[in-house]
Amino acid sequence: MDRKVFGVDIGGTTVKMGMFTSEGDLLDKWEIPTRTEDSGKNILPDIALSIKEKMDKAGILTEDVVGIGISVPGPVDDEGIIHKCVNLGWGVFNISDEMKKHIDLPVFAGNDANAAALGEVWKGGGKGCKNVVVVTLGTGVGGGIIVNGKVLSGYIGAGGEIGHIHIDDNETEKCGCGNTGCLEQYASATGIARLAQRRLEKDNEPSTIRSVSHMNAKVVFDAVKSGDKLAIEVAEQFGEILGKGLSIVADVTNPEVFVIGGGVSKAGPVILDYIKKNYVKYVFHASRDTRFTLATLGNDAGIYGSAKLVLDGVRA
Repeated sequence: MDRKVFGVDIGGTTVKMGMFTSEGDLLDKWEIPTRTEDSGKNILPDIALSIKEKMDKAGILTEDVVGIGISVPGPVDDEGIIHKCVNLGWGVFNISDEMKKHIDLPVFAGNDANAAALGEVWKGGGKGCKNVVVVTLGTGVGGGIIVNGKVLSGYIGAGGEIGHIHIDDNETEKCGCGNTGCLEQYASATGIARLAQRRLEKDNEPSTIRSVSHMNAKVVFDAVKSGDKLAIEVAEQFGEILGKGLSIVADVTNPEVFVIGGGVSKAGPVILDYIKKNYVKYVFHASRDTRFTLATLGNDAGIYGSAKLVLDGVRA
């Protein structure tokens, strides 16, 4: 019997879970609510219970499971110690040790963006490559850096926070991190909406996006595809900023490919055109041939990457 692996991706609202073969075939996936009340004390017991129920239903024994991989929205070091997850109400503790109080299986943990990157390299947009940067353009800008097939996690697991590269000295509004002028203030879904709003306030140039009740990245890129001049200006500004930011990342990591994911990536290949042409203006010549592609695993990237954490950890 092929042994099973469980991949768990903890988000602020839901916990996504998947059961895989040891070859990476997804057999089943499901979600449970993330109960963040009482400093998130119920999250790990809920996960353990859900996995036990799945194992019982499928007739899977403990010895049939390689382990559980867990990705969390915060820094996790190589020892499995979480260094605060504000969205979950968690402080500093060893997630592997804590989880084993509820289920007797090997547990491996990592940061959610890093796990998503690992998933995309294993089974998604970066498949077949060993040096990859995965960029998630969602509410914020997340990043996962893979060097020689391994996640570059850093000292306490905070490596790859490319959304907080400082990009603008003149910004006065604060980023969610408390600093000003961070990349994610311009290149995230909310950042693109902000760029559009600022452009609309600049003058009275006609644009189809003036009439929308709720500005968002989809509205902007839909208008770009229809040839709206003002929306194209916003897209150019987005591409200039993100292209410059990713050139900095490439000058340090020299990736073979950038994999672009997150909600903004649903606009399709058009966003890659704006990023790539600006990226090549700034990057060191040795990284000018780095490819850009779209992520393919969507919301499943985290569970795939979490499962891969187990397989890599067992083989290490």
